[in-house]
Amino acid sequence: QLRLVESGGGLVQAGGSLRLSCATFGSTLDGLAVGWFRQVPGKERECITCLRSSDEGPYYANSVKGRFTISTDNAKNTVYLQMNSLKPDDTAVYYCAAVPTPKSTQILITICMNNWWNLRGQGTQVTVSS
Repeated sequence: QLRLVESGGGLVQAGGSLRLSCATFGSTLDGLAVGWFRQVPGKERECITCLRSSDEGPYYANSVKGRFTISTDNAKNTVYLQMNSLKPDDTAVYYCAAVPTPKSTQILITICMNNWWNLRGQGTQVTVSS
């Protein structure tokens, strides 16, 4: 059974960087589209990025565009989220997620926006201090 396990969260000062990792266990990334979303208690879940395939450009929410980068390493079956220029507003629990590859990036964005992922990790806390 495929599982996703995030790591790399922690406490960082504003302006700093973190790289989150999402390792897959039980299967590979083949045939999967991936993404990251974040959750702050009392606020709506936010889709921040998703990637249908390495041949296509990722989607980024405006709140993270230019600062965050999603990437995959299929040899390691791992998804990364590089986060630069972090702000206190980025404080949240970050989750990686996966779904069988949909037919288009637009469909994947819809999946991400509505949290219709087939699989999600347990989350990793990111705290950005001012």
